[in-house]
Amino acid sequence: MSLVARRAAGAILILLAAAAAQAAQPLQPWLDAAPAGAVLRLPPGTYAGPAVLEKPLTLDGNGEVTIDGGGRGSVLTIRTHGAVVRGLRIVRSGESHDAVDSGIVVAGNGNRIENNVVEDVLFGITLHQANDNRVAGNRIRSKPWDIADRGDGLRLWYSMGNRIENNDIAQIRDVTVSNSPRNRYVGNTIRDSRRAMNFLFSHRSLVEGNRLSHNATGLTILNSDGIVIRGNHIAHAMDASGAGIAIKESSAALVHDNDILHCAVGILADSPLHSLNRISIVGNRLSHNVTGISFYGERGGHLVLANRFAHNLWQATVGGDERGDMNVWLDNHWDDYQGFDRDGDGIGDTPYEIWAHADRIWMDTPMARFFRNSPVLEMLDFLERLAPFSSPVLLVRDPRPVAHGR
Repeated sequence: MSLVARRAAGAILILLAAAAAQAAQPLQPWLDAAPAGAVLRLPPGTYAGPAVLEKPLTLDGNGEVTIDGGGRGSVLTIRTHGAVVRGLRIVRSGESHDAVDSGIVVAGNGNRIENNVVEDVLFGITLHQANDNRVAGNRIRSKPWDIADRGDGLRLWYSMGNRIENNDIAQIRDVTVSNSPRNRYVGNTIRDSRRAMNFLFSHRSLVEGNRLSHNATGLTILNSDGIVIRGNHIAHAMDASGAGIAIKESSAALVHDNDILHCAVGILADSPLHSLNRISIVGNRLSHNVTGISFYGERGGHLVLANRFAHNLWQATVGGDERGDMNVWLDNHWDDYQGFDRDGDGIGDTPYEIWAHADRIWMDTPMARFFRNSPVLEMLDFLERLAPFSSPVLLVRDPRPVAHGR
């Protein structure tokens, strides 16, 4: 063998040895070898998935372990009860929406998924018929694709009693909660996505203390009764159809003490399904939105108490056949209130009212919204107020507006 050939062969052997040294060993044998109840602390490095955890043990990566799915299926599937998975970096799931390829799939009860980094995966963490789990402190990112092609950062399907807490979720499609009642979503940050949180047939859920920013829509509530939305900060949902909170075909919802800022519509809601189950909107701050609150439907049924409306282009609109007297507006602060408080009791002497004149055109005809605030509509609205040629429509009447300075 010539000197050149020997050197070439030696270089090839060195490259093969380096590749073998760097090749990720499979995770599954480690999981199979560990007994139930064990604490498995993997040596630092990269391990190959997909892998399935089928016994209650603690898998702890201490922030130094990566599980690489190799672009095939879900990276880690948990099919047991009472396991703990923490301190891992989960990457490179498959790319099938039909198979819901995920970073972590939880298909058991009472598990804890804590302080993991889940990135470059299609779906982030999926709970599939999984109850009483805790998903906390995780960082979740989807594939670097167009927003409609990504997967859900968090997905719950027929799962109850779970706690979703303090997760950092961004650059996903949605957080989707389907047929999953009685879960708690507390202290999460969701940004740069389509629908921050999307609830469907998920009754009696608690959404508290979350920060939702720069999403097309903040919270979407569909057919989900008894949901409580409180203490959230929702901002910059400025998509053409975006809303900070959108509630449809749901009853007995409580929306209170939220900050809703710089959205196309702050709160969008139709009439509740049952007249006795009001949608209560209490103590919220709605500021710098195009429209503060927008109601539509035929039955009304909203209770709007002690909210603060400031610097919105339109404070409130009411669409369809709904009238201002179908809803209860009371003790709200309106920054454009022009009345006085002569007796100093903090309540305005005259009611706050919003009447629709020519601006009713764009409220009833969506295509006309392009022309709102145009000189033509502004002139029509001025003439309508100056010398009405038709009866204006009462949209809002608050008999006890909070006086300015309070």
